[in-house]
Amino acid sequence: MAGFLIQIDGSSLNNPGPAGIGVRITGADGNVVKEISHSIGIRTNNQAEYEALICALREAAALGDAPVAIHTDSELLYCQMTGRYRVRHPRLKPLYQQAAELLSRLPNVSLRHVPREENRATDKLARLASARMAEDGKER
Repeated sequence: MAGFLIQIDGSSLNNPGPAGIGVRITGADGNVVKEISHSIGIRTNNQAEYEALICALREAAALGDAPVAIHTDSELLYCQMTGRYRVRHPRLKPLYQQAAELLSRLPNVSLRHVPREENRATDKLARLASARMAEDGKER
């Protein structure tokens, strides 16, 4: 792999409920460059998935022109972002629009749907952020 791999995941306890995102950036050498585990407030799982993507796209922009592959295990997110599914839920539309705008400015970024088993590290990051939010009721 040339460039970077960014794995993303979102988590929501009780859906909607305390939510978090997980983002993991790996360099071409296979070493983890950065991990993000961030609480995002009360959200649905799908909103958390979109917020993880938006975070990943911002991180990709900071990497310059290097090729970036973003991996998600969310079929809904992937199919909406690639135009296979329409975005119908009113709370997802602004998140989709924001993600689509960011993605349109990043020609070297691709999105890929992967099995959940390939996304365990970011699932753990997202779940930890959700648990922190549930524990103390604060975003961080």
